[in-house]
This record gives sequence, structure tokens and C-alpha cells, in this order.
Amino acid sequence: MNAQASSHGMNHELVTPRWPTLELNEAEVILEAYPLAGRPVGVRWHSPRPFSSAALIRTDRGELFVKRHHYRLRQAIDLADEHAFVEHLAHLALPVPQLLRSQSNETALQVGDWACEVQYVAEGEDWYRDRHSWTAYRSCSEAQAAGGALARLHTAAAGFVRPPRRSRLLVNNFRVFGSVDPTAALEAELIERPALADYLGRRQWQDDLQRHLLQPYHRQLATHLPAYPELWTHGDWHGSNLLWRETSSGPKVQSILDFGLSDSSFALFDIATAIERALIPWLERDTGGSAAAELDQLDAFLHGYTREYPITASQLRQLAYLLPLVHADFALSEVEYFAGVAEDLHSADIAYERYLLGHADWFGSSEGHRLIEHLHKLARKSA
Repeated sequence: MNAQASSHGMNHELVTPRWPTLELNEAEVILEAYPLAGRPVGVRWHSPRPFSSAALIRTDRGELFVKRHHYRLRQAIDLADEHAFVEHLAHLALPVPQLLRSQSNETALQVGDWACEVQYVAEGEDWYRDRHSWTAYRSCSEAQAAGGALARLHTAAAGFVRPPRRSRLLVNNFRVFGSVDPTAALEAELIERPALADYLGRRQWQDDLQRHLLQPYHRQLATHLPAYPELWTHGDWHGSNLLWRETSSGPKVQSILDFGLSDSSFALFDIATAIERALIPWLERDTGGSAAAELDQLDAFLHGYTREYPITASQLRQLAYLLPLVHADFALSEVEYFAGVAEDLHSADIAYERYLLGHADWFGSSEGHRLIEHLHKLARKSA
């Protein structure tokens, strides 16, 4: 048996996986439905990512990445939206995973309690495999390469037209906090999100949102952020969702991975998410550190992006107003997941207190002000 010892937790610690490890006999059942998969002969690696169970499976035809999601989080129809986006990008020569199709020509299958997907192993080196989200790039050159790759993705995504995802669980968008009245928008959504409603019912959430997010940040954002056209975006852009290779001109993003959080939002939201995910060391803050933002890497990331697609001075200012709230919809989704699906109230409390509220509070600190002022300086220089 290939036992997965641990998965990423909410902080630096490794924890017992919430979902059972994907074993060889279970992979065999899944791969029977895929004519091109071959016969499984071994498991090479188990992913430590916490929201699903996934593994690299060796077959007599090569190696495959097999991933399964519990039905309470994802069903096959939910994966179909994500896969349609990936295949659109692939058609435009973006380096994304190639999905296998089943005997019934589907990329996602429901196998018992699990929604399953199978991919050919993407090209490139996994330089960030053992790193958590919310950790910086290894160098400014890698940050610049990541920025350029994100710009190319946004250019290719512009032709993809599809409604927002049906699921509210662990997808990244700005539906609540991008609205004119986030409190009213969330109250309306709670009717269809009972687990989140139940959790928030034990909190003074309206007061918390007003004090930590809406009063300090939303009023300014509503004034400065125009209505951008909808764009399907990656939603979880950081070094460990990319595969890399070294070239004579420096590091290059060889493949773009993990579109599990992708949804309809807008390009500036995805840029802000990429900054929030990788350039602010949140895990240091959780252990008492100062959490100083990586401003050199921020400059490099934005330089890489603008070499492919321009960012105006006005958009840099808007980015400064957007950043303190960019995490908020996804934080609520994490609260909902932990409270209602994983049945882990301790992690739900962390998602609510440290993530939803705590990340917003950081932007009111001296380090948060330093990051925001840096973006305003960049806007003044580029005006």
C-alpha cells in the first residue's frame, strides 16, 4: 500500500489528509474507463494538496496524473466547466495539461462518491512541489516569468465565453465583495449555502465585515474600480501551480497547472490574486513574523506581465484598492468547505479569523501600507 503520510495544513504544519489516499487498486477502477490510459502498475507520488486526493500513476503506456474529488465538493458536471476552459486554452497553444477522454468522450467521470479526472503528465520541472501556497518565488527572474505567463493566459482566455461556475465551493471570484452591497449580496447567497449560513450564524459576521473589510476598503474600491468585462481566470496563480525549465535567457514557465479554482472574474482580479497568493508571506505572519511583502518580486512580476500586455497607471491604482479585498470571496468559500464538507470547525475558524479578517487587517499595518503605497508610486511613475 502507498500511504500518504500528510497533506498541507492551514499553516506551515503537515496534517493527516481529510480525503483517503488514492491507491493503485482505486486508480485501476478509474482508468478502466479511459481507453488510452493503459494498465496501472504503480503509484509514484501522492499530492499533498488538501482539497482532493491525487497521485502520479505509472501505467504500461506511461505516467498519468489522476485526481478525484468527493461529491460533496465537486461533481463531474462541475469539472466539465473547468475542463472546457483548459481545452480552450490548449487550442490556443497555452501549455496546459492534456486531459484524457473516457469511452463516452467525457473528461470527467463520476465513480461512486468521487468526481474523477485524468491528465497526461505536463512538461516541465516541479521546482515548487514541496512549497505551500502563500510562499514567494525563488527569484525575481521566476516572478517575471510567472507574470508573463499570466498575461498570455489572459490574452488567450478572452475568447472563452461561458457562464460562471455553478459551484460556490472553492472557486475564486468576486461575486460578493465586487458587488455594490456585499452584506446584502452575501445574505442573498446564504439561502443556497446552508453550511456557510450555519457557521456565520454563530458569528457577528455583519459587524465583522463592516469593521474589517467594508469600512476600511470597500468604499474606496467601489469609487475607483470600473466595471471590467468578465473573463475566465486561473484563480490560484503561484509558483507551485507552474512547471518550469531553465533556458539560456533565464527561467521559463513550461506548463500551467491546477485550474480547480478558475471561474469568471476579470484580469485585474487575477493579477491581484497572484500578488496575494505569492508575494505576501502570510505564513510568517501566522508565526509572529512581520510579513513584509516581496516588493522586488512584485516589480518583476508586473514587468513580466506588462511586457506581454499593458497595465495602465489607472489600473495600478485600482490594483492597490482591490488587493485588500481580493481574498475575501474565496475565504468565505474556505469557511464553507471546512464547516460543511470537511466538518473541521477548527480550520473553519482559522479561515474566518486569520484569512477572511486577518488578511484584510494586514493591509492596515505598516507593511500593508508599504505595499499599497508602492503600487501608487508605480502608478505615478507610469502616468
